[in-house]
Amino acid sequence: MPVTPHRVALLAAGAAAALVAGALPTLTAAAAATACRVDYRITSQWPGGFGADVTVTNLGDPLTGWTLTWSYAAGQRVGQAWNAVVTQSGAQVTARNVDHNGAIGTGGAAAFGFTGSWDGTANPVPAGFALDGTACTGAPPTSTPPTSTPPTTPPPTTPPPGAKQMEDLDRGLVSVRSGTGNLVSWRLLGTETSGVAFHLYRDGTRITGAPITGATAWLDAGAAAGASYTVRAVVGGAEQAPSAPALQLPAGHLDVPLQVPAGGVTPSGESYTYSANDASVGDLDGDGDYEFVVKWEPSNARDNSQSGYTGNVYVDAYTLTGARLWRVDLGRNIRAGAHYTQFQVYDYDGDGRAEVAMKTADGTRTGTGQVIGSATADHRNSGGYVLTGPEYLTMFDGRTGAALSTVAYDPPRGTVSSWGDSYGNRVDRFLAATAYLDGRRPSLVMARGYYTRAVIAAWDFRDGTLRKRWTFDSNASGNGAASGQGNHNLSVADVDADGRQEIVYGSATVDDDGRLMYATGYGHGDALHVGDLVPQRAGLEVFTIHESGSQPAADLHDARTGQVVWQRPNNGGAEGPGRGVAADVHAGSPGAEFWGAGTHMGDLYGATGAVVGRRPSSANFLVWWDGDPVRELLDGTRIDKYGTGGDTRLLTGSGVASNNGTKSTPALSADLFGDWREEVVWRTSDSRALRIHSTPTPTGTRIHTLMHDPQYRVAVAWQNTAYNQPPHPGFFLGDGMGAPPTPNIYLR
Repeated sequence: MPVTPHRVALLAAGAAAALVAGALPTLTAAAAATACRVDYRITSQWPGGFGADVTVTNLGDPLTGWTLTWSYAAGQRVGQAWNAVVTQSGAQVTARNVDHNGAIGTGGAAAFGFTGSWDGTANPVPAGFALDGTACTGAPPTSTPPTSTPPTTPPPTTPPPGAKQMEDLDRGLVSVRSGTGNLVSWRLLGTETSGVAFHLYRDGTRITGAPITGATAWLDAGAAAGASYTVRAVVGGAEQAPSAPALQLPAGHLDVPLQVPAGGVTPSGESYTYSANDASVGDLDGDGDYEFVVKWEPSNARDNSQSGYTGNVYVDAYTLTGARLWRVDLGRNIRAGAHYTQFQVYDYDGDGRAEVAMKTADGTRTGTGQVIGSATADHRNSGGYVLTGPEYLTMFDGRTGAALSTVAYDPPRGTVSSWGDSYGNRVDRFLAATAYLDGRRPSLVMARGYYTRAVIAAWDFRDGTLRKRWTFDSNASGNGAASGQGNHNLSVADVDADGRQEIVYGSATVDDDGRLMYATGYGHGDALHVGDLVPQRAGLEVFTIHESGSQPAADLHDARTGQVVWQRPNNGGAEGPGRGVAADVHAGSPGAEFWGAGTHMGDLYGATGAVVGRRPSSANFLVWWDGDPVRELLDGTRIDKYGTGGDTRLLTGSGVASNNGTKSTPALSADLFGDWREEVVWRTSDSRALRIHSTPTPTGTRIHTLMHDPQYRVAVAWQNTAYNQPPHPGFFLGDGMGAPPTPNIYLR
């Protein structure tokens, strides 16, 4: 089994860490005064060999090329390297940049990795590093004076009580062409009060006479399409530092170039190609904006009920400019299909950079080229199913794709037939999420099974190591009511208002401590929505549909107690509806509306279950797109506005495609930048890019970025899970809404 790395920080110059065999250290180098920092981390270790990642951070003047040197004290030898040319003479090691990472700006970084050999007795980390002949201390040059006066009130050293760790995002300033002008919008951060105002600058000249105190959006009528913008917060009457220049969307969208994997041929002779599938975002490098993580799906991906070989699944990371950071090849022992690979992107260890977690197996190749488990094992049977062999859970470094920690996947498959069939359908139904189980820091949630047995495992990633927090098993004493209650998706919310989030597992809900709260008994369904759907009631509600012919078609229940608010009639022996949606799409009815497709879902229903209008033209995804807080319909590659007499088309995507067959879902929909409205991300028809669409419509509504609402943010993380569902915040956002609550968060 792969070994889990540990992080070790050495702060004294010249200190050498003599580590016993088996320990996997990380070194943050600090020696004499200099303008660089080096992070050296051993990612894996085995008898006679090891793998390492090195990140060089430039704290001085910009570099156009670099050379890093260090010495080994215990006879270690460098083998194969990537992203640098590494040579060794005796104990002295020299690493030089390659073409694509030679330029490092001030505050920028370059990363490389290598495999090496050691004697199996001790593998001490280097005592220090030198960049272009100057020792690295981890501090800026001492000759650089401070450029600002320290604040009179120092920032808090500990988070506020009950606050949740969230991303330290930048303004996310964006300029979208709107008619003959530009709609410029930016983030109101969750930590900012209503007293924060803004001034907007075009091409270096301020264009706002008075500070903007309302919505964080400005229609610059008549401005040139290529105009450059920055925004400055105004606090206490004083302008703050300018934002980064606005991201430009002159055509209303931005393409993020992708690198399509080469196709292949299965052992049975079937050819396949690749298309970009689900995507997620995270601040992988800690610079305050988002990078994309994209799953590639082969054309022969299978539902679990279908036999046959599939191509490998790849997962890539890209910057907004299309620079590929890494590619993980999950290997032949991870089958391709909607229910197999669910990946999570989040900053689990609180270092300001997001990690990426997913299920792995023998033959998975990391973003730095290392292989997890056996490189030669092939556990596929003649039907293409993988029902034997080890299963792992790996946390990957978001910057490099290196494996940070790998553990045995929980729960193990055990006896295949114990999950409901013997051929491999129900045993490999996986779900994943992120949740603030302790009310402060995020935990990883991985699950298996929902038709019969359901098991949920919660993990913390701290100090470079995955550690299990708890496991919930419907087979355990007292948990039997949860058997068969799971959906093809899940949700996460603080259902009991105790500051800690729970797992809404279809018709059952599991508390933050891994104990069953309740199960309605209505069983499995294909869609799930959790939020303050009926603001007239206290707390949150859950809306879900049900497949069984002997259960109600859908129900709305109290998220804390499971008490049913209303339900649709029994399916009467027919298969239940396959689609269900909850959102405020009709301003003529208070709170959210509810609708779907299939048995007993022929109308639009209101907060009491009564019919309030005609059924919308689609029952799929949702998006806040135009200027009002009522949500719009997102289906396939189009956005529509609901109306009592018919829907109005707002956007038809051109040259793009939706994902997941008849599910027709986007690669991602979320509040990625700009004001609180949501962006829609589709793949281009040839999968050579992700195309991000952002609204060109002004708004008068001022709301903090939804990505600083904890329920919404974790919903974006789990959106890619199985049958994708749209995100909901933890407060009511719709017609007649009150002032949204200020998030209790702190930024890392």
